[in-house]
Amino acid sequence: MSTVVLDKVTKVYPGGYLAVDRLSLRAEDGEFLVLLGPSGCGKSTLLRMIAGLEEVTDGDLWLDGQLANHLAPRDRDVAMVFQNGALYPHRTVRGNMAFPLEIAKADPALVRERVTELSKALHIDETLDRRPGTLSGGQRQRVAMGRAIVRQPKIFLMDEPLSNLDAGMRTELRMEISSLVRSLGVTTVYVTHDQVEALTLADRIAIMNRGVLQDVGTPGQIYNDPATAFVAAFLSSQQLNLLPATVRTPQNQYVLLDFGPHQLVMPWSDPRAYAVSQHTGGQIIVGIRPDGLAPVQESYEGPSFFGRVRALEYHGHEWLAYVECGVPAVAVPEPPDPRRNTGGRGGEGGGLRGKVRRMFASAPAEHAQQEQVGHNLRDGHHRRADLIVRLGVRPAWRTGDAAKIGVDVTRLMLFKPDGSRIDPPRR
Repeated sequence: MSTVVLDKVTKVYPGGYLAVDRLSLRAEDGEFLVLLGPSGCGKSTLLRMIAGLEEVTDGDLWLDGQLANHLAPRDRDVAMVFQNGALYPHRTVRGNMAFPLEIAKADPALVRERVTELSKALHIDETLDRRPGTLSGGQRQRVAMGRAIVRQPKIFLMDEPLSNLDAGMRTELRMEISSLVRSLGVTTVYVTHDQVEALTLADRIAIMNRGVLQDVGTPGQIYNDPATAFVAAFLSSQQLNLLPATVRTPQNQYVLLDFGPHQLVMPWSDPRAYAVSQHTGGQIIVGIRPDGLAPVQESYEGPSFFGRVRALEYHGHEWLAYVECGVPAVAVPEPPDPRRNTGGRGGEGGGLRGKVRRMFASAPAEHAQQEQVGHNLRDGHHRRADLIVRLGVRPAWRTGDAAKIGVDVTRLMLFKPDGSRIDPPRR
């Protein structure tokens, strides 16, 4: 049984930079777990701690039921593929793939057999006698994968292995990685900032931001039922519409979401209505994906917005419309950054948290730089007043047209001003 358990793991670099903050996560035996998040969120640091390339500052790391905080990398039975492949340039493809088994003093006949079989599975059997400098980027990544897999580790770690490849090669290798890793049944932790990779590869996705775990669940759970506005926006192929609305309950007949020029009615039969009604008189953030909106006829009497088409974008398989509707679009609320927080819960306090905060107080200027702690409705940070609407392969509008937009109220995502969910995720 090969599991990875992170129990309140923290990583602080010299100078007081907090890269990972009290993160708890579990990768089950044979699971393909994807760590997703923007650049600098701490996901590669987390992967390197699992591999033993970075020390754990605080918390516990368990590998296969064994406390691994102080285990040397060679004793962890993990294999890692880096972003650039990191092959030995003086060795052939065969020599690179065979190297881990040669170091382990495996039987030469077994080495030849495994290398040959694996090279066929990775479609690089015709390159076995070539050196890395003569290979394409995709071939080099296949060799790097083969070198990691050939010794059959208990845990497989991948740090953005496809990010340097073109779109076509990424798609091809993505399918090969998925099928190969699942056929081996190896527990895999895969780091990426690409939402498509995460959705197509993962059994579960863990989304990070600013060193903090934001959400974890299956691709369907994370996409359809996100825990925060940040997660909803980050896991959107098109930009998420985030709009400020005032909650009203006129004569307690229903819940009204008031956007100013537009109103949407949420009946009491909606399971989210009671939670939203607790914010009566206050503002919330309403998230709507572009495919939750659609052009409708002027005679349509259902929930809708209206506006004027400012621009159309052609994406090959579909069109997107940008419609001015008179409602400011709210910037994605960011969670408070613990790496800049000198107060936080419980004040300075003792232990690691107090130590980190005191280090921040004396950190270099670049770490002590003033930074906004999250965006909310009161900050007034808004984008242009556009609604993004997905139109399909044939645009129903032209630029400058008056537009009426039908809204699927059941697909609205409802958040507090700080970006947290009003109604808890249904999992």
